[in-house]
Amino acid sequence: MAFDFHHSTHDEKPILIPQIGLILRVRVPSETTGGALTAIETVNAPGYGPPLHRHPETEIFYVLEGRYLFEVDSVRFEARAGDVVTVPGGRAHAFVNLGHTPARQFIQILPALDATAFFCGLGEVMRDGKLDKDALNLFGRKWQVEFLGPPLRGPTQG
Repeated sequence: MAFDFHHSTHDEKPILIPQIGLILRVRVPSETTGGALTAIETVNAPGYGPPLHRHPETEIFYVLEGRYLFEVDSVRFEARAGDVVTVPGGRAHAFVNLGHTPARQFIQILPALDATAFFCGLGEVMRDGKLDKDALNLFGRKWQVEFLGPPLRGPTQG
């Protein structure tokens, strides 16, 4: 596998999806790794996370700051700064920021995904503020992503 040189800086323009409280930067794009992996850095607003979903890619989550509630195949557990969570491809998963301040993760996606195209498209699907499962799944077909349910809610969020 051939990797190209790449330098990602923190001042790169982020992708914003306010409907799920997400600020995302693509740190290692797929074309840099010959399709082996993509790496993204995410900031999740308090009480926010993605809808329950699954896809063929494996994800490795490294919690940089904060506290998350994860669900993987109906098993719920907490992950804190310094924890690593590996979600094999095909597993249903979601997470939510349990804290009162933004939380951050560094996520590796294997094999690679065009994260810029995916997350910009996802933001367009969600732009009206609704998490419409049918619209999400229509979008997700192109990416082999199945949206299974709403975002998680932490114990203090009702």
